[in-house]
Amino acid sequence: MGDDRSRAPIPVPALRPRRRIEGISAVLLPFDGAGKPDLASYAGLVERTWAAGLVPAVNMDTGYANLLSRDERAEILGLVNGLSRGRRFVAGVFIEGDDGDPVRLYRRECAAIGCSGGLPILFPCSALKDLPGPSLVDVFRGVAAECDEFLGFELGEMFVSFGRIWDAETFRAILDIPQMKGAKHSSLSRRIEWERLAVRDAVRPDFKVYTGNDLAIDQVMWGSDYLLGLSAFHPEAFAARDRAWESGDGRFHELNDWLQYLGMLAFREPVPAYKHSCAQFLHLRGLVASPEPHPRGGRRPDTDRELLSRIAGKLDALVAGE
Repeated sequence: MGDDRSRAPIPVPALRPRRRIEGISAVLLPFDGAGKPDLASYAGLVERTWAAGLVPAVNMDTGYANLLSRDERAEILGLVNGLSRGRRFVAGVFIEGDDGDPVRLYRRECAAIGCSGGLPILFPCSALKDLPGPSLVDVFRGVAAECDEFLGFELGEMFVSFGRIWDAETFRAILDIPQMKGAKHSSLSRRIEWERLAVRDAVRPDFKVYTGNDLAIDQVMWGSDYLLGLSAFHPEAFAARDRAWESGDGRFHELNDWLQYLGMLAFREPVPAYKHSCAQFLHLRGLVASPEPHPRGGRRPDTDRELLSRIAGKLDALVAGE
C-alpha cells in the first residue's frame, strides 16, 4: 500500500476450523466465434453452479456487466429468473453511465432484480467514487428505504476505473444498515479484509464479508465467505474444498493449493483478462462452445491453454476422489 501502515506487522486473526462456508460464484458469460453471447452455454454454467451447491452471481464483472447494455443485462436477468425455480441467485446492480440520481437508479435496478427473485449487489460507480464516506452511507440508506435486502460491493481500481474501497469509518457505518446483509470485498489486501472481519465480529456478527480476493482464496479460513470470479472456472472443486473445511478433512489444502495456482495464473496482470482465461478453461472442459472472450474484453495468449489443461485435469481428479 506504500505507507508506514503497510510496513507494520499484520496481526493474523484466529483460524475458524470446521466452519460452514457460504460460496457465491460469479458466472462467466461466454461468447461464440462471431462475438455474440452464447446463452445456451451460459444457462448450462448457471445450472452447474447450482448443482455444485454454490449460489450463482450474474451480471457481475465475470459476466462483463460493464460491457453490456442495460437491455442485455435485463435479458440475462430474465433468463436466470426462468431457470431459478425458486433457487437463490445474486445479480449485479450496475448503473455506471446512467444519468440521474444514484439512489433512484439503484432502487430501480434493485426492484427489477427483486421481482426476478434475485438478491441485488450494488456495483460502485463514478458518481459515488469521490463522495465523502457519510454521503456514501446516505446513498446506501436511501436504497435501503425501498429494498428489503441487498449486498454492497467494494471493488478495487485494478478491476475497473470507477472502483472504490471504503475507508474503515464507512465500513463501520454501513453495519448499521440492517437491509445490507453483507458486502463483497475486492481490495486484494489480506490486511484490509482481516480488519473488516474484526469490525464485523465486534459490531454485527451476522453481516457477511464475502472475499473477492482471487489471489488469497484461503481467506475463508479466517471467517470470510466468498463471492469470486475464480470459482466460475470450477465450482465443483470449490464446493468440494468447502465441504472438506467443514468436515475437518485435510484435502481442503490440496484443493485450495490447486485452485490458488489457477487463480495466480488467471488473475495476473492485466487482471480483467481473467475472463478470457476462464473461457479457455471452460472450453477445455467441454462446457462452452468457444474459448473467445467478449469482443472488447482482454485476451490471454493461446499458450496458456497447456497450463490450464493440466490444472483442469488435476482438479477433476481431486473432485472425483473426494
